[in-house]
Amino acid sequence: MKQLEKLRKEIDEIDTEILKLLNKRSDVVIEIAHIKRDEKATFYSPEREREILERLTSLNKGHFPNDTLKVIYREILSASLSLEEPLKVACLGPLATFTHLAALRQFGSSAAFVPVESIKTVFDAVETGKTAFGVVPIENSNEGVISSTLDLFMDYELKVSAEIMLEVFHNLISKSGNKSKIKKIYSHPQATAQCKGWLEANLPGIPIFESTSTAKAAELASQDDDAAAIASELAAKIYDLHFVEKNIEDRRHNFTRFLVISKEYPPRSGKDKTSIMFSIKDKPGALHDILTPFKKAKINLTKIESRPSKRKAWEYIFFVDMEGHIDDKNVRKAIDTMKDNCLYVKILGSYPHGGI
Repeated sequence: MKQLEKLRKEIDEIDTEILKLLNKRSDVVIEIAHIKRDEKATFYSPEREREILERLTSLNKGHFPNDTLKVIYREILSASLSLEEPLKVACLGPLATFTHLAALRQFGSSAAFVPVESIKTVFDAVETGKTAFGVVPIENSNEGVISSTLDLFMDYELKVSAEIMLEVFHNLISKSGNKSKIKKIYSHPQATAQCKGWLEANLPGIPIFESTSTAKAAELASQDDDAAAIASELAAKIYDLHFVEKNIEDRRHNFTRFLVISKEYPPRSGKDKTSIMFSIKDKPGALHDILTPFKKAKINLTKIESRPSKRKAWEYIFFVDMEGHIDDKNVRKAIDTMKDNCLYVKILGSYPHGGI
């Protein structure tokens, strides 16, 4: 017991020192804020944040796991930025949606999150300057692309500045936590689709009502003794709901990819992706001619998706993700070459690879 007390005292001393250093770091951050304000420089620098995280994880040779180190420092960086100027980020609301969770992972809990009613409103918030960034879902590993997000990129002059990969766990929650009392279920269509098998096997015949988000579903369930919702653990906590069943998604390793939108995209990080959209001339072999420059440049196309342009019958818009940054010579050359065979080309942005 004496040895235990000694070690606990040592931990207390270390924690006290960490607290002193955090406040010392905050003093430096405030000085930097004064300089940025005088020079009218941008407060938020994702490149600088990435440098800090990469440097610390490369220096870490101890037992402390790098993934946890990144989470802790993301919060330190978020809190530090809030001392300079609160960063406003739009996301699908109310709070506790999976989009909000993705935004928390990217920007930390000290950012000022602005919940909005729809994905379109996220685009509006960024375009009008109400927020500096927005977070929107783009695709799910099981259910595929989110078409409405792709369509909006056609109408807005915004850029992709980052991507976030979030593993999604769906939970059935209600006021009582009792499955036998459930007479209706609220959820977002994407969440419902990802839990279709479980729902058919465990709650056949129970009507499912569409909501604008999983968090909105939880809010509705919190107001109805007969209702349940498919939502996140955070939603259960916020709306004081109980778990009927955890992790009801049909497939494990269920990831959703989110994009961070802004008015600019970052410089090269060395491990980047570029997203573009284009429409092609209506002639035989047109798509082959478009893709050939990328093959010659040995550029890996990681995704290609087509959507009706909605502007002309049988005209399609293609969305492509590729490895590399637009400032890489081979990427720039391939895109410039393909333009000769396109009716329309738009570079959506280059950004660090999010990974899983």
